[in-house]
Formats: sequence, C-alpha cells, structure tokens
Amino acid sequence: MYPDLSYLFHDLFGTAPDNWLSIFKTFGFFLLLAFIVAARLLKWELQRRESIGQLQPRRMTVAPGAGVTTADYLFNGVFGFVLGYKVPYAIANLDTWKEDPTGVLLSTEGWWWSGLLGGLAFLGYYYYLSTKAPSDVQPREVDVYPSDRVGPITMMAALGGILGAKFFAILEYLPRFFEDPLGVLLSGDGLAIYGGLIGGALAVFWYLRRNHIPAMPVVDAVAPSLIVAYGVGRIGCQLSGDGDWGIVAAPQPAWWFLPDWVWSYDFPHNVLERGVKMAGCELDYCYRLAEAVYPTSVYETVMAFGIGGVLWALRKRLTPVPGLLFAIYLFFNGVERFFIEFIRVNDRYDVLGLSLSQAQIIAICFMLAGLLGGWYFLRRARV
Repeated sequence: MYPDLSYLFHDLFGTAPDNWLSIFKTFGFFLLLAFIVAARLLKWELQRRESIGQLQPRRMTVAPGAGVTTADYLFNGVFGFVLGYKVPYAIANLDTWKEDPTGVLLSTEGWWWSGLLGGLAFLGYYYYLSTKAPSDVQPREVDVYPSDRVGPITMMAALGGILGAKFFAILEYLPRFFEDPLGVLLSGDGLAIYGGLIGGALAVFWYLRRNHIPAMPVVDAVAPSLIVAYGVGRIGCQLSGDGDWGIVAAPQPAWWFLPDWVWSYDFPHNVLERGVKMAGCELDYCYRLAEAVYPTSVYETVMAFGIGGVLWALRKRLTPVPGLLFAIYLFFNGVERFFIEFIRVNDRYDVLGLSLSQAQIIAICFMLAGLLGGWYFLRRARV
C-alpha cells in the first residue's frame, strides 16, 4: 500500500509517487507517532497520580546563571558534526537515501568538510548563548515532578527498546548475524517487539531508580500507553507491508460481513518487494504477494486498542494497588501475542514437544508474570 509517504500523498493529494517524500518511510513515521502517543498518555496519567498524592516531586536546585557548561559544548559540537557529516551527503545522494534511508544514515559515508562546519556552527551558537546568559541570578530550589520527566523517560524507553529489539532479533537469527555482524547491527530491519519491550523496561527502570522515582506507580501509568502505542505501530506495519503478516488465508467463509481485506490481503507495493510483480507497474515498489494472507497487523491493532481501553477504564479503580495494572497489562499482552502467533509467519522451536515461536515463548512468560504479579500485588495490598 504505502511503503513511504510519497505513496500516501499520491492517494490523498494526487502527487507523484517516488518523489522526495520517499525518504520518510511509513513504518518509521508510525513508530514515531507511537512514541508521541505514548508520551502524551503517560503524561496525563502521571499528572493524575501526582494530583492524588501517589507520586511526589523531588526537590532540586537549579542555577539559571550557570551558563553553558563544557559538557554542553562537547555534546552539541559532536551532534553538529554528525548532522553536518551525514545530512548534506544524504541530500546529495537523494536516490540512494530514498531507497534505503536507514542504510545511508547508519553508514560511515559522509562529508568531513560539512561535518566540521556543522560542529563549528553548533559550538558558535552555544558560545553566543553563554555570552547572553545572566550571571547574577541566584540558585533556587524547584519541585520536579515525574510528569516533568516524560521526555527523558520516553527517550530511555526508545533507546532501550531499539537495543533490546535488535538483541532479540539477533538471537533469533544468529546464523545471519555471524555471516555479516556489522551489516546486521547497522541495519534498520530485524526488530523483535518483545525484545523492545524488555529492553525499554530495563532502561526505564534504571532511569527511575537513578532519579529516586517509585517504579510501581510509574509502570502502572505506562501500561495503557504501551499497548495503545503498540497498536499505532501495528498500523504502520499494515500500511507499509513490512512482513508482519500472517500465513496464507483460508477461503473466506460465507458468514463474513467485514470488508474482504480484513479477512485476507495481498499487500500491493509492500516495502519488502516480496511476491510477484504487478502488471504495468513502473514504480520503485511494484510487488504484491502471490497469495493473500491474514492481515494480522489489523487484528493486533484492534486487540491493542481494546486492551488499552480496558486498562484506561481500570486505572483509577486500581490506583490503590500499585503494580496490579501493569500485571494485568502483562497478562493480556501475552494472551494477545500467544494466539495471534498461530496465524503469523515466524520460525518455530520445539519446546517440550510443542511447536512455538520465540514470541509465544516470551508471551507465556508474560502471562505467568502477569498472574504471579497480580497475586503478589493484591496480597501485599491486603497485608
């Protein structure tokens, strides 16, 4: 359907496909949108928990007159260099960038002269800020609430999630990693969603502990936003045709009343360019699947939004039992993924005589963790 935004704009506004908008891949766009949605929902819920006293602010001293630090110069000088090194090179090689944005941005290719100019420009800007910063403002104490830290929390979740997703994807396809370690590490594909959840959770727990923020109320606040964001991300999977589809669909039954594409879909213009070439197509993405498959991303989107609605409805009632909402999230997340895997395309492993995918094995762990966690948090609340 829409491997990148140029195809979406073509359908909406009639603009030409495969133009400069091709550098914005549909899946990446919805992944970014998922993080934005998650951050917004999380902030609302953290503010609610702060208003009832479950989360307290941390008293911190700020010094407005401290000016720009050496760390500011170092970080922004490096950041400016990277931008200058990569962006002009990517623009000059727009056709390659459109075809493989991640490969271009994560490669070592770039222009040193523009990188140096970018670094100097950022250093000059921060030097200008240092000359304008007031030096006579006294340090003062302010209350910093957890909701004020949604940005860093989201960034930690994103960084940990990407690293975790990549790690679990490497574990699942070790032979491919051993054949080309650097290529696999720097590629934008191969991201396992459960690895992302685990990696993101570890990163957020570390951040909360480091900043003396109680973890259980925060993870309860995170639960609805996590599953809703997952649903948003799955919309990107469906629209781009990124391979997260199901097995070949059975014939549509006579009782089916929803649109045909909800039962089976052949993913025209899929981003993987998998299947058979579409007759008369001269675009960059011209393939559709030879046989229609179950659009499992649609089913997961519906289930994710449904679970998110249940968690959002329960959040106020379960506030007095920290951790319980997150335990319910773990259980429903595991149930959803365990059953959808039966009609998804994935490698299978023999586990005690059962043929299970990696995601199903982790889903079982999630369900058990949810049940045990729910029992523990309820028991602790009654003591």
